[in-house]
Parts: sequence; C-alpha cells; structure tokens
Amino acid sequence: MTELVVTAATDGGEVLADAARVGNKFARQEVLRRAGFRVPEFFCLPAAAFDEALDALRPSLPAEPADGADRAEVESWCAAAREALGGARLPTALAERIRKEFAAVAGPDGLVAVRACVVPVDAGANAGADDASGGAAPEADAAEAIGEDSAVDPFAGMSDSFLYVDEDGVEDAVLRCWASAFNPQAVRYRTLRGLDPLRARVAVGIQRMVLGSRSFVAFTRDPRDGAVLRVVAAAYGIGEGVVQEKADIDHFFHDPATDEVTARTVRTQWSMGLPEGAAAGSPVLLPVAADLADVPVLDDDQVRAVAELAARVEELFGVPQDIEGALTEDGVVHLLQARPLVTAPPSATTGTGAATGTAATEEPGSAQVYWGNHNITESFPGVSGALTFSQSREFYRRSFTDLYRRMGVPESWVRDNAHRLARMVGYLEGQVYYRLDDWHALHGQMPMFELVRRGWEQAMGITGPARGERRWAAPAVALALPRLAWRSALHPWQVKGFLRWWDRQMAEAETVGDSPEELIAFYRRLWERAGERWGVTLVNAFIALVVLGAGSILLRRWTGEGPQVLVGLMGGGRENRSLEAVRAAMGLAELVGAVPELRAAVLDDASDPEQLWRQIVEGHHGAAVGDAARGYVARYGDRALHDLKLEEPTPRQRPWTVLALIRPLVRQGATVAASRADEQAAARKARERLREVLPNPARRAVLLGVTSLARDLARIREDTRFCRTQLFGLSRDVMWRLGAELARTGVLDDALDVADLTVEEVIGAFDGTGTVTDLRALVALRRTQRERWAKNPQRPALLGTPAGLPLARALPRASAVGTAAAVDDGLLRGIGSSGGVVRGRAKVVLDPSTDPDLAAGRILVARETDPGWLFLMMSATGMVVERGTLLSHTAITGRLLGVPTVVAVPGATTAIPDGAWIEIDGAAGTVRLLPPSEQPEEPEEPEALGESDGTAPTDGTTPTDGTATTEKGDRT
Repeated sequence: MTELVVTAATDGGEVLADAARVGNKFARQEVLRRAGFRVPEFFCLPAAAFDEALDALRPSLPAEPADGADRAEVESWCAAAREALGGARLPTALAERIRKEFAAVAGPDGLVAVRACVVPVDAGANAGADDASGGAAPEADAAEAIGEDSAVDPFAGMSDSFLYVDEDGVEDAVLRCWASAFNPQAVRYRTLRGLDPLRARVAVGIQRMVLGSRSFVAFTRDPRDGAVLRVVAAAYGIGEGVVQEKADIDHFFHDPATDEVTARTVRTQWSMGLPEGAAAGSPVLLPVAADLADVPVLDDDQVRAVAELAARVEELFGVPQDIEGALTEDGVVHLLQARPLVTAPPSATTGTGAATGTAATEEPGSAQVYWGNHNITESFPGVSGALTFSQSREFYRRSFTDLYRRMGVPESWVRDNAHRLARMVGYLEGQVYYRLDDWHALHGQMPMFELVRRGWEQAMGITGPARGERRWAAPAVALALPRLAWRSALHPWQVKGFLRWWDRQMAEAETVGDSPEELIAFYRRLWERAGERWGVTLVNAFIALVVLGAGSILLRRWTGEGPQVLVGLMGGGRENRSLEAVRAAMGLAELVGAVPELRAAVLDDASDPEQLWRQIVEGHHGAAVGDAARGYVARYGDRALHDLKLEEPTPRQRPWTVLALIRPLVRQGATVAASRADEQAAARKARERLREVLPNPARRAVLLGVTSLARDLARIREDTRFCRTQLFGLSRDVMWRLGAELARTGVLDDALDVADLTVEEVIGAFDGTGTVTDLRALVALRRTQRERWAKNPQRPALLGTPAGLPLARALPRASAVGTAAAVDDGLLRGIGSSGGVVRGRAKVVLDPSTDPDLAAGRILVARETDPGWLFLMMSATGMVVERGTLLSHTAITGRLLGVPTVVAVPGATTAIPDGAWIEIDGAAGTVRLLPPSEQPEEPEEPEALGESDGTAPTDGTTPTDGTATTEKGDRT
C-alpha cells in the first residue's frame, strides 16, 4: 500500500527528500535537516495522498472537460473539485496516523504550520522510483522544471498555508490545503503557463510551529539586481508579517566583502502573531510594545548571523537563495524554508534582466553561454581593435596552459581541451569578454580550486546562474595540499628566476634589427618562451587568493572586524616595479620643478610638448634632467593608459607624452620622500589599529605574518603585471614596425592600420601564411565596424547568450546599462581597499586620456583602471571605481599612494554626477553624496588658492576654504 504519511524515519527519510513525491518545498527542508541546519520537525502527506482523496471524490464531480474546452467550463470543474476536497473527511486510518505524528512533532498541546506545495503532474511517473540523488539538493531533480518553489518558477502564493494549528484543526487544514490546488488564481496561473489546470497535485507538510518573537526573509543576492549583497527583511512577530508585508518591516544589507551592515529602519508599530489569550487560530495584527518601536528588529550581529545562515544554504544548494526563518526569545535562529532566488526574466531587447548588468535567470529550457568582463576591462576597456584581441587571445591561451601544467592538471586533459583554451576570451562587438563556461571547466580541473572559488567568482563578478557547479571533493583537495604547499615554498625562488629571465628578454630586445625577418623571429621566440614561463605569475594569484581568504577568516573570527584592517596592513614593504615607475616620474618631476624656466614651460599649455621634450633630452635644461628623461622612457616607456591595447601609443612611441603625465606632479610639488613617508605612516597606523582590535600578541603575530605574505604576493603581482605591460609593449613595437614597412611598400595606407588586422595577418603578409592579399580593404571594413561598435552603449559586465547560435544572432542588442541608485542615506557601497576619509569634488573619467590636471585635487570616479591610470591616480585625492577587488590594480595602487580608495561600486560613474561633492571612506567602503548643508562654501576668488584651477595646495596641508578636508596623514 502507498505510504500516505512520511517522516524522517520513513525509509531513512528518502521519501521526504524526493521532490517528485513531496514537492520542492519539503524535499528542500529535508536536505537542510540532513545537512545539520536547525529546521523544525515536520512530516508530510505526499502527493499520493492527494491523488487518493481526489480519486475517491471523482464519482461525485462533473465529468472532466475535454481537451480544448473553453475557460469557463474548466474553471467550473476546478471550482467543484475545490469545494468537494474542502468539505470531505479524511479516512479514519489516515486521520489517526496524522494525530500520532502530530504528537511526535509538536506534543499534545503544541501548534503546527500546515502548508501545501504543488507537485508537477509530470513527476508522478517517478513517484515510486528510488531517489537516485541520495538526498541531493532538489535543484538537481527534474521535477524542479515546473513545480512550486522551483528554481525557474516559484508558483508563489498559489497554494494555501495555515499557522497556529492545534491537533483538532489539523484535519481541516489538510483538506483546505488539498482544495487550494484548484484555487482560482492557481487555475488561471497554470493556464497562462501552458500547464493542464486539471492535473495539479499537492503535497502537504505539517511542521512544528516556532513561536518566534522576530522573523525574517533573507536573500543571498540583492533581489532587485542580482548584486552580491545579502538583504534581510525582518519584523517583530511571525514571518507572515514579512511575507505578506502586513507588519512594519526593517531592511538590512550585509556586504559579504566588507562584513558591513547597513539598515533602513522604520518606526515599528505592528507585528503579526496569535491573538492574545488564544490557544490556536489565524494570525492577526498586533501592536508592538512601545519600548521596541524605535529599536531595530535585528542588531548587527544578528543580521550577520542571518546572512551567514543564508550563505551556508546557498553553499549547500549551489545557487542564490531566498530563505525564511525566525528568532525565538532565547536568540536562537530557526530556518523554516529555503528556495532558489528567482530574478527577473531576460529582457526581450537586452537579454539581461538586471539594470546593473548582472545576468538574469535564463528562460526555462534554454541553454545559455555566459560572458563576463567584470575585471578584464581593467586591461582592455571599451572597444579594442583586432590586433589587440588577437594578442590577448594568444596571451590567455599560452599563459593559462602553463598554469594548469604547474597546478597538476594532466597534460592529456589540457590537450583534449585545447578548444577551451583557444576561446577563453571572446570578441563581442569589439569588447573583450571571458567565456565563463570554459573558465569554470578549465579551473575546475585544479584540485585546489574549490578553496578559492568564492573569492575568484566575486573577483570575476560572477553571480546567479552564471556560477559554475561546485565540485568539492575533500579527498582530492587533501591529496593536492602537499603539492600546493611545495609549490608555495618554491614560489619566491621561481618568481625571482622569472624576473631575471624577463630582464634578459628586455635586454635582448634592444639588439633586434629592423628587418621584418628579424622582427618576426624575435616575436615568435619571445612568445614561445613566455608560454613556458608565464604560468608562474598566475600561480601567484592563486596563492594570493588562498592567503587573503585565510587572513579574512582569522581576522573576523578573532576580532569581528571586516577585511578593511587587512587592507591597511598590506601597505609598506619593498617597492614593486609599478611603484618604481610612479616614483621615477616623481623624481623626474622634482628635477623639472627645480629649474624655474623649465617648470614654467612644462606648466604652460601653449608649449609645444614635442619640441620641449627634444630640448630636455638634448640637455638644454641640464644634464641631470636630460638623463632622467631618457632613462624614464627606456625603463618605463611601455607604461601608459591602455598599455595592453596595441592600437594605443605609449611613451616609447610618443616620448613627449611624459610631460603631460608629470605636469600635475610638478604643479603639486610631489616628492619621492613625501610619498614614501605617507606610505610608512599609513602602515604604522594600520598596525596600531590591529593592536587595538587584537590585543593577543600570539594571534597578532599570526595575522601580521599572513598580511606580510599577502603584501609580498601583491608586490609580485604588480612586478609581473609590469612585465606583462612590457611584453605587450614589445609586441606593439614589433607590429608597428611591421606596419610601417607595409605602409612604405603601399600595402597599407598608414602604419597604424595594423590596429585592424590580427597578429597572424600582419606576420602572414611577410612570411607567406596570410590568406588575404587586399589588406587595405580588410582594414577599411574592420575600421568601419569598430567605429560603429564604439558608438554603442556599454554592455553589461555579465550577460548570457543562447547556446548554439552564431554570436551575430545570439548577442542581444546593446542598450544603456542602468545605474545603481544611492540608498536613502545617500550612500553607495563597495569594497574599501585603501583606508582614509576624504571629501572633495568628484571627477568622473570615462576616457582615460583625460589630462591628469583635471583630476588634481578631485576624487577620481571611473568604471575601471589599468596601470596606465597611475598619473591620474597620483593627481587625485581619492578614488572610486565600479569594478575591482582587494587585489585589483586600483586597490593596490591606492594603498601604495596612500589615497583613500573604494572599488566595486556598481554604477558609480552614473550615480555620482561630475563635480558633485562626495565623501569616501576607504576603510568602510562607502561613498556619500554630500547634501548642500555639508558642502564647503565656494571661494569668491579662485586665484586666492595660488592656482587658478582651484587645485589643492602643494604642501599637503588642508586648505582653509574647504576644497578638500582630509590631510594625507588621515589616509590609513
């Protein structure tokens, strides 16, 4: 006989974990219970019990409408079935069994919640099958396709629930739950969804009622836009007050990157609960005690506890979650329900549901390919030419092949997946994107990847359905730990060897001749060697993620502090090559500033920069200045804005552009000594803060050791990134020289036309491997296409396209990416990456070729940066960037320069108007738009500042007119 009441003791609870029999809602509760979550005891009447009840009533019902019957006939039959089920009686044996299980779950005087869950009729064929998943998360079950609380369609509010039910009321509640299968709104919903409204099946769950004093609904992603932000809605009383929005609700926001909690609270006057003096019954609105009216429903620690609970549920099921729970008077958190978080469906015009550019849930049944450029735009912003894309594709293919070899991925597997390595980056109408399914597949072969997956996905901006499948395998990780430990021990030695090798390549480049044969041979040799060595730079990033993750966990566990303390501790230490470039520019600026005539010429906008540079390097203003200028270009000439985009010139090709870069430094009187002093002061302040929050010397020593290692890894990252800049710089030099030869011989009109050819097409024109002879026509076609793409609105950072279609058809039409609006208190939030609080006017920079003078004394606001932004950064008093992580170039540079910096602020460039007064907190990760009452009065005569453009004073002090309000010493 079919089991009509199932409990955790029934077949070991296997039935309870089978969504095809009890529905997604209750199967998920059983999975949570098995995983150790505090889920109140429950039992179920599976859909089979509903089937028997409805079959017993069919003789008394009208004949079922035939296929194609009109809507009125269908709704009439459903109404009759609803009335019959609601007015029936349970079989005696079933009623007695329910009473027995009630007593076991709730006790003789207890109360339960009785809830219905629609089970899809198509799953009925599997009702007697063994649960092959062994109790795995129900997202894996085929029944999820159309069932209530499924990952693709919640069927929200279509079936009934009853709370505060006592033993005498259970039978009636079960019947009413069954009857709700044919509620009018449920019938209409199924009709609209193309489902048979007559074939609904309902399971019923009976769960011990938790008498919570406070209740909540929590989301592991912002349900508005899919952003990585945990949102908690909470109210006094039971959860119905939150779900039905009848109680007064406080909203809390937990940023997992910073552990910061913010709140939007209301005056709480009403909650929901059991009527006073009643032993059972329906919940009603109740007044909140006067002394709680202005007290937030949850304190910060409770919000963090709820957010962490939600994150653990997401970790279990592998997709963003929407959970419900309650806190009892003793402060214990109980988990009542969990379901996949369903975001908005894809737009018909953009294919991305969220205004901020995050991926939305795909249409049911459609396979998607996900693309992301959350952090690759730091290297390849905007539209890139064919030359740049072809070179970037080669770089990713070669360097990551070496990474996987070093990390223990079998050579045979790498060979078999060469097609994935060849398409790790894609060219989507001129923008460079990661193809995320290939990244997941390739990275997933590294046994240690699961240790860093969460941090990696956050850095890549991967959310929602674009996230990869977790492949946690403890034995595999345990076996790989010794290899990781050994590789970490060898890492510093290998990095030193890599840097020595690279410096030899740079020296060899100076000896290469001008003939195409020599240039091509050098290029081929350089990239072949790089492909055998560049993986060590990527191993560094992997180890850094592990170390930073460990440091953040220890810091939170020992102090309760967020990662902002770690941020400060990563300052100081030995200079990296990127910082050496900055300070070399400062040194050059000091020499220029010491020659009054030269200083005036550099600051004079009317000066001819090319002629002035020639005078400098020829020694007209002194040998020291000339030597420093030539030395800067020789050593750092590849560092510039967009220095990985081969169509963009650098000082190596246009040396006089150095003058525009150092002009703000000359004006500000920046010195190398002052820069180093600021960095050391910030590091000392961070260590003092650590002593305050962690008095235990042993634990403090451990954290200092971890942050010292993280600092070393960050230095290596910047050293090797500078080498990457030089690698692309050498490639640019070769391609431009070959382009000049093609133009000289009449194959192209201009040397820079190579920007619209691939590397192989440029080389193929000389070595006989090219397939197009009319390169001029090909360039014209691609230039027209690139110029058209450049006019399109910026695409989202994360988007999906239907699998199996050519991208020309699959890629949605570009449309403007929406903005992230400031919350009620005027705050935007991101990841604090360089401490300090600063106020000033915002300078929104979308084109990094902007004169650095325009950012002087301002807070720089940008979508992303690359190493070429250094001179803009050095001019600014603070930085706000839409993308990035604690290890991004912006974050590291902000710390090195002692400039308050906040990264990963969605929509900053549109939410912050250019010229607006803002305040940023580089430790807390907040950006505040200042109201008029807090804005400094504008000076009546700007000339009083000493410079007509109103920039900050050159001595590093706070101006008296309020144009900036933070001294350098405050930047921790």
